[in-house]
Amino acid sequence: MANTKISLPGSEPVTLAGQAVEKLIREGDGDAALLYLYVLKTHGMSTADEAASALDKSAGWVASAMAALSRMGLVELENNTGPGTGEPEKKPPPPEPEEASRRYTMDEIKNELSAGSDFSAVFEETQRSLGKILSPDELLRLFGIYDALRLPPEVILQLITYCINECRLSGGGRAPTMRFIEKAAYAWEREGIMSLERAEEYIKTLEERRSVQGEIKRTLQIRDRELSATERRFVDGWIEMGFKADTIAIAYDKTVVKTGKLTWGYMDSILKNWHGRGIHTVPEIQAKDKMNDKSAVWGNQMNAAGKFGAPNQADLDRMQRLIDKIKDE
Repeated sequence: MANTKISLPGSEPVTLAGQAVEKLIREGDGDAALLYLYVLKTHGMSTADEAASALDKSAGWVASAMAALSRMGLVELENNTGPGTGEPEKKPPPPEPEEASRRYTMDEIKNELSAGSDFSAVFEETQRSLGKILSPDELLRLFGIYDALRLPPEVILQLITYCINECRLSGGGRAPTMRFIEKAAYAWEREGIMSLERAEEYIKTLEERRSVQGEIKRTLQIRDRELSATERRFVDGWIEMGFKADTIAIAYDKTVVKTGKLTWGYMDSILKNWHGRGIHTVPEIQAKDKMNDKSAVWGNQMNAAGKFGAPNQADLDRMQRLIDKIKDE
């Protein structure tokens, strides 16, 4: 972000053009308008860090306002490579939750609600779903999800339903806090969940993973408690490698036989070894074990032959000489 240059598209004059004014008024974003004035003043040759310093704003504020101007088509962002890296700079992250909520005032949100925008429907449905009147702080956070993250209204409502279900599954019995919902919203934004279809797919994937986790917990004889953070990392890693509960049961059995207990690191090494050899299913493991058994039997036979006089070259030569002698006689 520090080396991102802000440039005006085409040959935009340094004065405010009527079209630009119309876009800024229609958007109603005071932060974007302020940044645009600064861009004009510096002839579009400033960096994001210079803009933040000149306007006494944070980097997150500049990133958010810059993104708004880009959406309006009033600036073009040119990503430069970092010094000596040869890699393009990453997309700037959205403003942090606290930073996003401080961008707005209650008057701005009241105007948004009175205008009958999509946010009005989001606000009313959120209060109904949570069963309470949102406090000013909660309202600011909800508007930050809507405006700063640009999550579509239908995705926000799906997010809230998801958060309510998550709290129920955790056994808390309480509705999620707006901080919890806000944290989940930022996670969804990072995952690129910007449509209802993508949200439904994401939730389905999580439900499937949770189901497999439950099966693995039962396989490992873990009852009456949740997995610890470390245990969950192991289990999630096995799931990502493509192992099911029945395969993990075999690794668990081998681990207990070898170590006398559930040893997570030892079991993980077994599964990683199988994964590296392309072995993920019970039939594949059984086939591998049969090959190992055959190899063991063959090896034992060879060892036994060696112990009890397996013919070597000297013996063969001696036998050949004896045969030749018999022929001569």
